Amino acid sequence: MFTGIVEGTGRVIALPAPKGAFVIDAGPLAAGVAIGESLANNGCCLTVTAVDQTKLSFDLLAETMAVTNLQQMKPGAAVNLERAMPANGRYGGHFVSGHIDATGTIRGWEKKGADFELRIGIEPGHGIYLVPKGCIAVDGISLTVADVGEDEFSVWIIPHTREVTALHARAVGDLLNLEFDLLAKYTEKILAARSVGSREKF
Repeated sequence: MFTGIVEGTGRVIALPAPKGAFVIDAGPLAAGVAIGESLANNGCCLTVTAVDQTKLSFDLLAETMAVTNLQQMKPGAAVNLERAMPANGRYGGHFVSGHIDATGTIRGWEKKGADFELRIGIEPGHGIYLVPKGCIAVDGISLTVADVGEDEFSVWIIPHTREVTALHARAVGDLLNLEFDLLAKYTEKILAARSVGSREKF
């Protein structure tokens, strides 16, 4: 479980190839990380398979490559990092599982006043999970939804968040990992089952 409060960024060193691994340089965040632990990379929960000083390795499933923006990463690219939340920790963001639902495409990334507006294109069917003032994890960052359209939504980014996360390296056209609110997904399933008179067990 994560909270969407990014602790820092890492740099991609190597991408998966036949019999290869996804390798990043996590810098100071690698301290104390052990094999078998979970680390969110751009919001995607991955299991550490090898540690070499500040270099961390992960095995990626074909599904992970297909539904996340890790497929688009190149050596040197910045990735947002967050370690799993300790049981006695403080939840500064919202409940984030690290299971990416979809990717969205940056349609607008503009400075407006002191802050920044980020507009993200989505599949029309995904809008059901979004409400103004609701929660969304974008590349692992816990954010508040501003506006919702038929096939896009927007969030406001303060200068600090842009500076300390990988968002400063993102541009229009880039893919972003999206994790929708877990409660919204359960609610959709429950209502769908009731609408057809289903007795499905959850």
